[in-house]
Amino acid sequence: MGVNFIKQFVAAGLNTGVPLFLYGSSADEDTIKAVGDPMVGLYNTAQWNHDFDNPQSRRFVADFQTEFGRPPTMHAAQGYDTALLIDAAIRDAKGKLEDKAVFRKALEAANFKSVRGSFRFNTNHYPIQSIYLRQIVKDTVGRITNKTVSRVLADHADAYASTCKMR
Repeated sequence: MGVNFIKQFVAAGLNTGVPLFLYGSSADEDTIKAVGDPMVGLYNTAQWNHDFDNPQSRRFVADFQTEFGRPPTMHAAQGYDTALLIDAAIRDAKGKLEDKAVFRKALEAANFKSVRGSFRFNTNHYPIQSIYLRQIVKDTVGRITNKTVSRVLADHADAYASTCKMR
């Protein structure tokens, strides 16, 4: 239904006078491929984009494109970060997964280099991370894709962290 909404929004001409801001999942690379040209010019926000210029992101994007022939989605980056987090926690717990307290502490430390750049967990275990504005454009090779415009929130924490009873 989201794909049809975007197509209908543009077909009705609403995009000429009403800016449409989407959540990153609604404008991820897979959605862009399904919708096509009507996505061009729309905005969305996300915690990562394939054009991030840090060593971890560049390596992930290059490896993903080699393997799958397309840019990775935001969800692929989250999965990759999750694997890096688990690997780091196993390493920091020295493989002692049966000691749940030690392993949990290692997970909470998030001692890995994220494709997002800075990454850490808040007291309620939600990430503290930056959020970026992306615009969907045609790139230099004619591919419809996300381009990072600017950071809109730096080190953003979940608004409900202070009320979480988790310790």
